[in-house]
Amino acid sequence: MKDNSQETPKSLSKRSHSISKYAAQCGKCFKWRLFDTQEEFEDIRSKFIEEPFYCDRKLDVSCEDPADIEYDASRTWVIDKPNIPKTPEGKKCRTRNEIAQFIKDNPEYEDVSLSDFDFSTPKVMEDTIPEHVVRKASANGSSNKRLKAPKDDL
Repeated sequence: MKDNSQETPKSLSKRSHSISKYAAQCGKCFKWRLFDTQEEFEDIRSKFIEEPFYCDRKLDVSCEDPADIEYDASRTWVIDKPNIPKTPEGKKCRTRNEIAQFIKDNPEYEDVSLSDFDFSTPKVMEDTIPEHVVRKASANGSSNKRLKAPKDDL
C-alpha cells in the first residue's frame, strides 16, 4: 500500500512524489504496518508471494500490537501488485526499449527479464477517494476512470 495524502486520483496518474506512507498488511492478523523508507517497502513487496509479510518481521512488533495505520478514507490509498522487483539504482526508464538498453549497458542486470517490468499504475482504492472528487459519467451512462473536482472547488 502506498498512501498519497491529499492527492486526487487525477494527480496520482501523474506519478507525483507525494506518497507520505508505505505499509504492508500482515498475512496473519491483517493489520497494516508502516515502513520508514520506500526501500523497506519495495523489499517486502518484491518478495511478497514467496515471503508473505507478517508483523513479527518488524523489530519489536507482533500481531498483538495495535495496527500502525487504519484503512479508512482519511487519505487516498493505492495498492501495488505483489512481487514487483525493486527498482535498481540508476537511470529512470519510461519504455521497454529504454529498459532493454539499460540492461544491455549494465551487465550486472543481465539476469533481469523485460517481462519483470510493468508500467501499470497502482490501483486507487475508490472507497478512499475524498468526497469532493466526483466521477465524470461517460456517454453510455457509466462512470469512466477520469475524475474531476466539482466546479466550486476550482
